[in-house]
Amino acid sequence: QVQLVESGGGLVQAGGSLRLSCAASGRTVSLSRVGWFRQAPGKEREFVAAIGWTGGSSNYGDFVKGRFTISRDNAKNTVSLQLNSLKPEDTAVYFCAAKNFGQEYGYWGQGTQVTVSS
Repeated sequence: QVQLVESGGGLVQAGGSLRLSCAASGRTVSLSRVGWFRQAPGKEREFVAAIGWTGGSSNYGDFVKGRFTISRDNAKNTVSLQLNSLKPEDTAVYFCAAKNFGQEYGYWGQGTQVTVSS
């Protein structure tokens, strides 16, 4: 099993920045990829970004357009998501998720709220 705990959400004005962190524990050796998803009220969960756990490239949702950056620190077992140039439409609960090789995302954190005021 893998446990994921997010932190770093909060309230920020439009144009501001936040840094989200996801701390992984447990059987992390089996992980292949860690990602971030978000869900706004009344909307479906949306892919934000993902990165290989031990290497490999990152990828982003189409809406990101260079505003967000995902990174990992394997020494600390964390994956971070830097959110820049935030817009009110970025307001959502942001979830960290992880998956093992050949599987779908099966491990999820509890989520952290990001609220962007106009």
